Formats: sequence, C-alpha cells, structure tokens
Amino acid sequence: MIKVKKTVLLVDDVASNIDILLDILDDDYDVSVAMDGESALEFIAEEAPDIILLDIMMPGMSGYEVCERLKADAQTKHIPVIFVTARTDAANQSKGLALGAVDYIFKPVDPAEVKNKLNTCL
Repeated sequence: MIKVKKTVLLVDDVASNIDILLDILDDDYDVSVAMDGESALEFIAEEAPDIILLDIMMPGMSGYEVCERLKADAQTKHIPVIFVTARTDAANQSKGLALGAVDYIFKPVDPAEVKNKLNTCL
C-alpha cells in the first residue's frame, strides 16, 4: 500500500525560517513554500494544502489577514492554520485563535514540537 504524504504550505518572508522548517518536515511531508500572504492565497486557490504553517509578521498582508481570508472562504475554511511566530504574548495568541488558527509554534522552533503539533492537527 502506498502512503501519500500530507501537504504542508509554509508561509514566511524570511528564507532562513523556511529553510529550518523544510529541514524538519521535508522527509515526512510534501512541503510547498510561499514568501508572502498574496502568494500563499494564490497557491491555496490552485492547490489546497492539508495544513498551513503561517508567519504573522510579513510585509504587505499579515498572517492574521491571510488566516482571516481563509476562514471566511467556504473552500478554505477547513484547512488548519498554525501560526509560527516570535510573538509570544497572550494577546497575539488570543487574536490568532479567535481568527481560526488551531495552534501556535513559537520561534525559534523546536523540531519535535513542530512534528507533534502537525501530527495532532492532521
């Protein structure tokens, strides 16, 4: 039986953050990358991933806005979003969860935490 890898979309404007997450996930998941919110939404419109790891602080469209748009659309509202961010305060966490995110991962990321949270959400 062939096991199909789940698809993960990484959205972050910092290449080194993407590289770290790719190193953690590439063996177990089919990983795609978007470097900004607009590109992420365009990608998702073409090929919806199983889960999205989304940075909050990006130029142009913030991760909050991306999440809000995804959750307002019947075609994408079911896709789990995990924010990956350096913002560790409770107010930002509450805001993201209120917008529909399922969890948070704080930078610098811990590889075991990333894998555990993805497994739990999928």
